[in-house]
Amino acid sequence: MLAADADRSTIFAFLNITSWAGVTWVGLGFLGQMLFTARMLVQWLASEKSKRSVVPPAFWWLSLIGASMLIAYFIWRKDVVGVLGQGFGWIIYIRNLALIYQNHPEKEVIV
Repeated sequence: MLAADADRSTIFAFLNITSWAGVTWVGLGFLGQMLFTARMLVQWLASEKSKRSVVPPAFWWLSLIGASMLIAYFIWRKDVVGVLGQGFGWIIYIRNLALIYQNHPEKEVIV
């Protein structure tokens, strides 16, 4: 076995994939998870700045985008637990964004 084949086998085994296309899907999953985690940082910084608990619209946008990417990844993985887990949250994120923009139609709410 060539060294390149051994490296590929190790990477594929570590990522639990069978082709290079899987690397793209795993990358999507990692990026989705990073965005989903970043929402907590955004919420924490907004709260620290206001000296009270605040949930800015960016929190809900990061939640929605991160969850959408994770749902795509879980569908590719055929992981029903992940799809359902992120799917139920997706409804909440959409509803919160609708409430924010519905109650502040005259301003563009970003953060």
